[in-house]
Amino acid sequence: MNALATDTRPQAAEPRERTSEAARLPSLTGLRFLAAALVFAFHSSLTNFPLSPFADEDVAGGYEWLFSKAGWMGVSFFFILSGFVLTWSAREGDRVTSFWRRRLMKIYPNHVVVWALAMVLFAAAFTAPSAWLPNLFLVHSWFPQHDTYISVNLPSWSLCSELLFYLLFPFLLKLVRRIPARHLWAWAGATVAAMIGVQLVVRFLLPSAPQTPEGYPLSVVQWWFAYNFPPVRLFEFALGMITARAVLAGRWIRLPLGAAVALLALSYAAALAAPWLYGLYVVTAVPLALLIVSVARIDVAGRRTVLRSRWAIWLGEISFGFYVIHYVVMYAVRTMIMDEGRVGTLAGIGVLAAMFAVSVLGGWLLYVGVERPAMRRWGRTRRDPVRG
Repeated sequence: MNALATDTRPQAAEPRERTSEAARLPSLTGLRFLAAALVFAFHSSLTNFPLSPFADEDVAGGYEWLFSKAGWMGVSFFFILSGFVLTWSAREGDRVTSFWRRRLMKIYPNHVVVWALAMVLFAAAFTAPSAWLPNLFLVHSWFPQHDTYISVNLPSWSLCSELLFYLLFPFLLKLVRRIPARHLWAWAGATVAAMIGVQLVVRFLLPSAPQTPEGYPLSVVQWWFAYNFPPVRLFEFALGMITARAVLAGRWIRLPLGAAVALLALSYAAALAAPWLYGLYVVTAVPLALLIVSVARIDVAGRRTVLRSRWAIWLGEISFGFYVIHYVVMYAVRTMIMDEGRVGTLAGIGVLAAMFAVSVLGGWLLYVGVERPAMRRWGRTRRDPVRG
């Protein structure tokens, strides 16, 4: 992730975009783990699966309400960040097949290992081949059947979207680079308008029955189209791409990190209060993009933050492994060890801490034993230049 920021002062002529060869963005790596931790908090709060360990209904309900939008915001962060980082670090002359190879090796080996672990531990007992086979090949989010798009390892649905992003990125990048810099803000607004349009389609054009088993105020098809269907998540990815181009072109605002964090916190509160559909990701998309920009600009300026400490970067590096394995750890503990039983508040906090620690350990093992070796062995060909 390398880029050189440009001055954001108005210029009479179209500013010349600088390349991204000279600056790395380690703080964004550190920030990735915080987003993954939000997804963990969301899943561990669910009382209808049941994954929450708390016997006290008030505690369980409060915990579930507090983090009821956290997982959705964390996933939206990853989608926007993907577009931002890939655009920021894009290299002239990079072969499309080399790019696809690197991205596939980044996510698929971890997915296969965790998929196999989930099948052995619990999923094979109640998952039909019509569900686990699409899940294995990361196409299950393209199917509107509920038992398919949430099958085996629940967080893996988002990898279907990421694969679509990677497939289209080389072609989208050409289009995004053709946008005149003075029009980037308008295009960023268009992506948000498209997100709103998706929710309007869900609300007024899709059938409202049968309801989702999770108890969400949507039908199975509405929930699938609003959140899981990969093409509708392209708008967040595109927002990240346009945001990166705007920074490189000197067209993005200078927002202090504290202000960006405060704005994101306000947007989270708004998501809790907004109509349910719009709280999925529409309300928080722009604040997330602003946060990414603010953190990236700090790195470009060379200022120190806790997010670029050695431990924060290490956690960021294992965050993908943590993300793909945490649900398997959580489900195994709650169903196989605790037999879906619930415990007191202090014991419940201990259970959460233990599941979190095991997920961190699992994420590290995946990183050092699967993800990094796969990238080194198959992530590039001899014809590809060595990346810095």
